[in-house]
Amino acid sequence: MERRPGMSVRLKLTLSYAGFLMLAWLLIIFAAWVFLARSFPLSSFVPRLENIPRAFNPSNFGPSVFGAAVALVLVFLLVFGLVGGWLLAGRMLAPLSRITHATRQAANGSLAHRIELEGSKDEFRELADAFDAMLARLEAHVAAQQRFAANASHELRTPLAITQALLDVARNDPSRESTVLDERLRAVNVRAIELTEALLLLSRTDQRTFTREQVDLSLLAEEAVETLVPLAEKHGVALETSGDAAPAVGSHALLLQLTTNLVHNAIVHNLPAHGVVQISTGLQGRNAVLTVENSGDRLAPQLVATLTEPFQRGSRRTSTDHAGVGLGLAIVKSIAEAHEGTLTLAARETGGLRVTVELPAVTSGRRHGS
Repeated sequence: MERRPGMSVRLKLTLSYAGFLMLAWLLIIFAAWVFLARSFPLSSFVPRLENIPRAFNPSNFGPSVFGAAVALVLVFLLVFGLVGGWLLAGRMLAPLSRITHATRQAANGSLAHRIELEGSKDEFRELADAFDAMLARLEAHVAAQQRFAANASHELRTPLAITQALLDVARNDPSRESTVLDERLRAVNVRAIELTEALLLLSRTDQRTFTREQVDLSLLAEEAVETLVPLAEKHGVALETSGDAAPAVGSHALLLQLTTNLVHNAIVHNLPAHGVVQISTGLQGRNAVLTVENSGDRLAPQLVATLTEPFQRGSRRTSTDHAGVGLGLAIVKSIAEAHEGTLTLAARETGGLRVTVELPAVTSGRRHGS
């Protein structure tokens, strides 16, 4: 939800505190005027510039300098109220800053952080304790889900591998004639193995348990292209690479998987003939950028917005070889977010898709220090 800019709570409290002091003093002056109206003329309450220096000397105090003294006191109270209110408001609102920081970290996926606000029990500390308890429950729930996905994937690998081995034996048995059913079973089993490996990869990236090192996205793009050249030739797709070095920090294996997934998707989801895939890398500001574009059918914005969701498939996905398991872009998004990066999808006007990955670039200082 977007909101227009406004005054901070600290500034509002400061102005309220200063205004309350000024109002209290004005009420005191009014009461004094009512009480002393019979003894002093009303004109004595009006401050005059020539009387202000005399107000600093108590021996000169009298009806003529009363108004000047009132003006000085009002100015002092205004300054005191603003400065004191600003300091007091900052001290009172300090716990909110820590709560806000913890909330932002949780929004970015870090559930391990806790506020742990010190001091005796009050409204702020009750809020902080409740927030810490919520984070603990969320962290436990997410960890349980990740363990379940990882354990289920591990358990599935063994029976799938056995099934694959049996199908291979049956296929290579010279005394047994291969049937269409055998090939279909083999394809289904391969697809199940790919799904299991994809779920394991997703679980790994969600937990962010990987070693970080300096990685150049341009070299990863070249490696992915070399691996997928046979697939591109089979589909009649031309691969074009360009750009400069794009150093980033992360897992070489995961970022290579990210790049390979993008290029693979661009090849498979392309024109039936004479398709093109363009891969470019470079630096934009403080980010290392990898862009993969492919020709293809025109895509509706509503469809593009759902392509990063697990098990979502675009046009012609299920009717082509190497259709995947519907986790390609979901894995790419998960890997990018695990590296504190972003993934952007946009439909091309001429048809096809443009995918951009932005990761924090390696600065010159970090490069020399690594």
